[in-house]
Amino acid sequence: MVRSYSKKGVDRLRAQVDEYIKNQGNNTYNYKQVAHAIGAESPINQRAVALYLAELAFDGDILETAPGRYKSPSRSSYATGTFVRRSNGKNSVIIDDDEEAIFVAERNSMHALNGDRVSVNIAARRRGSEPEAEVVEILERKPQVFIGTLKVDKHFAYLLTDSKYLASDIFIPKSKLKGGVTGDKAVARITEWTDDTKNPKGEIIDILGKKGENNAEINAIMAEFGLPYVYPEAVDKAAQKIDAGITPEEVAKRLDMRDVTTFTIDPKDAKDFDDALSIRRLPDGNWEVGVHIADVTHYVKPDTIIDKEAQKRATSVYLVDRVVPMLPEHLSNGICSLRPDEEKLTFSCIFKMDNNGRVLDSKIARTVIRSNRRFTYEEAQDVIETGKGDYAEEIATLDRLAKILRKQRYEEGSVEFDRAEVRFDIDEEGHPTGVYFKESKDANKLIEEFMLLANKTVAQTIGIPKAKKKAKAFVYRVHDMPDPGKLADLSTLSRTFGYKVKATGTPKEVNKSINRMLADVKGKGEENFLSTLAIRSMAKAVYTTTNIGHYGLGFDYYTHFTSPIRRYPDMMVHRLLEKYLAGGRSVNLEKLEEQCKHSSDMEQLAANAERASIKYKQVEYMNDHLGEEYEGVISGVTEWGLYVEVNDNKCEGLVPVRDLADDFYDLDEKNYCLVGRRHNNRYRLGDPIKVRVARANLDKKQLDFAIVDEKAARNGEDAMGKTVTVEQALAATSAKKAGEGRKNSGRRGGNRRRGKK
Repeated sequence: MVRSYSKKGVDRLRAQVDEYIKNQGNNTYNYKQVAHAIGAESPINQRAVALYLAELAFDGDILETAPGRYKSPSRSSYATGTFVRRSNGKNSVIIDDDEEAIFVAERNSMHALNGDRVSVNIAARRRGSEPEAEVVEILERKPQVFIGTLKVDKHFAYLLTDSKYLASDIFIPKSKLKGGVTGDKAVARITEWTDDTKNPKGEIIDILGKKGENNAEINAIMAEFGLPYVYPEAVDKAAQKIDAGITPEEVAKRLDMRDVTTFTIDPKDAKDFDDALSIRRLPDGNWEVGVHIADVTHYVKPDTIIDKEAQKRATSVYLVDRVVPMLPEHLSNGICSLRPDEEKLTFSCIFKMDNNGRVLDSKIARTVIRSNRRFTYEEAQDVIETGKGDYAEEIATLDRLAKILRKQRYEEGSVEFDRAEVRFDIDEEGHPTGVYFKESKDANKLIEEFMLLANKTVAQTIGIPKAKKKAKAFVYRVHDMPDPGKLADLSTLSRTFGYKVKATGTPKEVNKSINRMLADVKGKGEENFLSTLAIRSMAKAVYTTTNIGHYGLGFDYYTHFTSPIRRYPDMMVHRLLEKYLAGGRSVNLEKLEEQCKHSSDMEQLAANAERASIKYKQVEYMNDHLGEEYEGVISGVTEWGLYVEVNDNKCEGLVPVRDLADDFYDLDEKNYCLVGRRHNNRYRLGDPIKVRVARANLDKKQLDFAIVDEKAARNGEDAMGKTVTVEQALAATSAKKAGEGRKNSGRRGGNRRRGKK
């Protein structure tokens, strides 16, 4: 072991450090670890090691990942990645090898656009500064368009872009305006952007209408996310040629259920009824419940023009004021829609259930049905609550069975999130005049429970093959485990309020603890904070051929079978189900996975577009209420400010950190709050707050709030008139609870959490 070094021993020490670094691979280390490993234990030698590591980092030979921690560079100076362009100039490239984001100055960008695949040269990291990259080649252009407002002058025109990915306006030659004039909302593509020009050159590919007009703005949102906002005429014409074709020959191939009591329950404005329920009492006293799904794939054949368009879209898009359908209206609202008093072809899951809600048997079959009645959710809910109305006995029985199924599902580990959806009252011009909430009641949950049962049954039928055969390639709807870090944060912060959420254990144990917390927190001041954290801890559900189960539902096997009118994966499942039930061979796994990924990507884009349309209407609605004051809760905490959700209408706006003039605020990411440096004033996720509507920017879909009486909003006063922070109040509450617990322990055997399960 080496105990000390003279000046002559410096080279030897450095060689030992070099050898240590060489063997570390991607591990990180500090000077103490290195010194201990090579036997340089004395303070003077530890200092020599620390200085040498700092020198290596300064020269770019190793990377300083955090103050005093180092690792070997994991890449050469040249790399490939995906370019990320931002309108604020903070461009970057996400490197393929390690997904690190490296800054790219505009002068070094080669005018790469957001999403382009690029090759970059990475400058050596210097001590105290971030690494930089220079684009040396654009490997692949991502097809994209830009939305904005036209400004046409005598000799030139510009598209003033709305994009957060492009700071520059686009120069449009007069010959490429496509009839556009000043004030038109338009879609453009970039055709040229040379190194020596500030602005790209482009051409108009579509005129959406006048800026501010509802139709133009909603179509602009669709175009912004690369989603189609018009339906191709050729596809519509092809659909018009399709006949319902419910012939005696077709009926003979199917299970005839036209005489069984059947009805649909849907939103009041729905036109595409893709599911129906049937119910009848069996001679043995049990119940037969049928979940009947529109047989879309009977009409839409693979690789036809209609199928290709549906596959490309992958989903219907539900915006504030319209539905942009996946299938032509002739199919979605006509032939395939399970309208009352019309014979329809369906693909069905039929269950035999006892009075205790146990599924005794099930079968999957092609069927023909005739719906007796179309209920809205409100009508069905009225029947459930009053026990009166059409098919009251049948609806009551289905409701009772659904509640048993739901209770079992929660007992087995399904997570219970129940959040109201925002809806708008809209006038003839598309302007929002009011806000209301769509809440899930028993009628909604009745339908949901039987759809879940059908989806699970179909997934199990294919995913669990009989006689130890290998499972065939299939489409699963999966939901991964929560992020461990976020779950740990939820557990820690829940404990602060006296609730216990398990951060480890089986999915069933963790989910039951989350459900307990969500139930206990109802109506409490901390409800928004903890329920928001619980939702954010969860992963996103996706489509894939690799089954890992559905964590949120607590199902080992799950798919989407019940909505083929509006989701392409359901059409894929119908085709696979038909093929495999007939004994067909497994399809190509790689190709199926590609289709799954595309469907997941399109689903996310559709969700983003839906949120953007809601945000636009929220800003438009609040623009009529400038200066008015509202009670709300802090729904997001970032370094640039506080997001606040108004209680009355769920509109969300930003309180910019620059407007918090009473102090300088820092972000405490771990505790989801902004903290004042001087006064320790805190704004935390979920806290109640009163705000005034300050600004409404429709172009950017941004709503700005100002806090009303900052100090009163964040602080209470004790009996002596002294300021008490929220944290002090919480501490006092905890102390009070502890005191009560000590008193109660003598009286009731230590029941210290009265009211907590």
